[in-house]
Amino acid sequence: MDPLSQGVVGVVAAQQTADRKHLIIASLLGFFAGMSADLDIFIKSSQDPLFSLEFHRQFTHSIFFMPFGGLICASFFYNLFLKNKDISFKQTYIYSTLGYATHGLLDACTTYGTQLFWPFTNDRVAWNTISIIDPLFTLPILFLILFAVINNNKKYSYGALMWILMYSSLGFIQKYRAEEMGRKLADLRGHMVINIEAKPSFANIIVWKTIYTTKTHYHIDAARVGINTRVIEGVKIEKLNLEKSFPWLDSKSQQAKDIERFRWFSNGYIALSLNNPNQIIDIRYSMLPNEGHGLWGIELNPDAEDDAYIKRIFNRRSDMSTYIKLWNMIKS
Repeated sequence: MDPLSQGVVGVVAAQQTADRKHLIIASLLGFFAGMSADLDIFIKSSQDPLFSLEFHRQFTHSIFFMPFGGLICASFFYNLFLKNKDISFKQTYIYSTLGYATHGLLDACTTYGTQLFWPFTNDRVAWNTISIIDPLFTLPILFLILFAVINNNKKYSYGALMWILMYSSLGFIQKYRAEEMGRKLADLRGHMVINIEAKPSFANIIVWKTIYTTKTHYHIDAARVGINTRVIEGVKIEKLNLEKSFPWLDSKSQQAKDIERFRWFSNGYIALSLNNPNQIIDIRYSMLPNEGHGLWGIELNPDAEDDAYIKRIFNRRSDMSTYIKLWNMIKS
């Protein structure tokens, strides 16, 4: 999720075990430790564009690394800032680890995918219950933890914890409802569904992107799941067929290997771009939930050497009209 959400959820965790004397310090430790797992974004390669995809949300986000991540944070904060303060290293470690531990779990609630159980498996866990950015989730937590610090009263922190649990539970319920709407739509169309997933659209859990898979296509629609429910029909996209789309591609080349790496990152949801015959997109993400324009992807080069890496591309352009369309889907 976004850094602010990671930080404030880390604060809530740290505040749960803090006494009133250390509430401010615990909050600061939880905040910065809660964001620190994303320092893995600095693991990059100047030659391999997909290298960072393999390491972002990998070992730093694993539940098995959490005690070590907390130890690194505690050692850094204690020796630099807290050594001469009235707080022990043990307390610093507890607050830091609690904050750090929330990061991977919160990221697993999004659609991006988190290697939560690395090194035992490289599977990308994505529970698809909350958007990468969701102000309705984050802002109440922010205000409650600030009230807790200002008033030196943990009851506000307990309220923040309840909000996290309630909102997360609602996300699971909304996801189930959206998937049921997707299944009913597939039945009306007479489609045999192999798999179906629902993912929250940008910044809300009311309008969901549903993707169901048939033998040859992905079918992308939007489901508004509120008091009033409705389906906003979208598009169908043909599944990627490498032999058909790239007959010139050598299966032993680096570009072929990179396609499989990108397939793993995208949990298999890849298709040929409608705008460029050499581009493969991750169809899970689009600004409007009933569209299939991927926000990112990869681009092949027919003239590249066998050992040349693939090119990574981004398609994140959007104007105000896009946000207005999304808002209209949300409100009605």
